Amino acid sequence: MTIRVYYEDTDTGGVVYYANYLKFCERARSELFFSKGESPLFEGGHFVVRHIEADYLGSAVLGDLLEVSVEVVSVRGTGLQMHQKVRRGDELLFTLDVQLVYLMTDGRIGRLDAARKEKLKALLEE
Repeated sequence: MTIRVYYEDTDTGGVVYYANYLKFCERARSELFFSKGESPLFEGGHFVVRHIEADYLGSAVLGDLLEVSVEVVSVRGTGLQMHQKVRRGDELLFTLDVQLVYLMTDGRIGRLDAARKEKLKALLEE
């Protein structure tokens, strides 16, 4: 997913505010579903972030075009593990490892049965 850095994304020095890299990654995860005609709201629930590990390696600035990638590392019984990167051209600026869990509409963590896991794998690996 390509994202342009706008003024609202930056601090007073024109550098992207650190939390916005997380927002860029969230948009790319949602776009993974939307680009395939699906919704990230998945069969009676949705995925929420349980754990992240982020590395800030460089700074984007006002006007930059950034590429945000999403790689599905694994589909597990209660969620997903993903690895994401934010690049400006060939320069790696940010990496994120994120663990998502499937939260049912009643607020409990749900298990993904075999059929749901297969559907999710097929959707995300296309």
